Amino acid sequence: MKKLRVLLSVLGSLLIGQYVIAQDAAIQVTEDVPFDYASRHAIYDFSETNLNAIDSIPGFQTKETPLKLTGIVYQPDGITPAKDVIVFIRHANEDGKFDIRTKNEKRYVYHRGWVKTNAKGEYTFYTFIPGSYAHSKELRRIYRSVKVAGQLEYNLPDFIFNDDPFLTKHCRKHINKKGIDCILTTLKKENYYLAEKNIVLRPAVIE
Repeated sequence: MKKLRVLLSVLGSLLIGQYVIAQDAAIQVTEDVPFDYASRHAIYDFSETNLNAIDSIPGFQTKETPLKLTGIVYQPDGITPAKDVIVFIRHANEDGKFDIRTKNEKRYVYHRGWVKTNAKGEYTFYTFIPGSYAHSKELRRIYRSVKVAGQLEYNLPDFIFNDDPFLTKHCRKHINKKGIDCILTTLKKENYYLAEKNIVLRPAVIE
């Protein structure tokens, strides 16, 4: 019985490893519609052949609150820059509504973008500050995910905004207690807002 459990554990680890390798390979897929397009995480749905450290969210130039979101992605030690990490963001429009579209029968959020960190771990998105849905107390959020080579993709805590009127003291206290660094402070520049926030990757999960 013990040998059987060990065998099943090893088999499970191998299957997970093969899944990760397949997902890494999917990043390089050149076919028009990859076989797993409908079911895979949207972090793999970029159309660029080669991602770089800078990306622009569709239509950001026309928005009233353009935002330059930038920072450095670090390894779990919080010191070593992490290169070639894919960072994926998506968010609502200025009215707090998601612009949902369809491509190859898969629904997606229109305001989204991808970057791959450079050798210094740097990333930059040119986007805009999303709104809060009318007649609600929903926080303005930027949803984010990361993909490290050889590991499964995962979601990070949403970016929220320090000046959001719906960000309560209780919520701030909860975030601080959890040690989550996700609150963006925006600085007004000549014709855009600037927010800088570093990202520390979580330790790799050892199966």
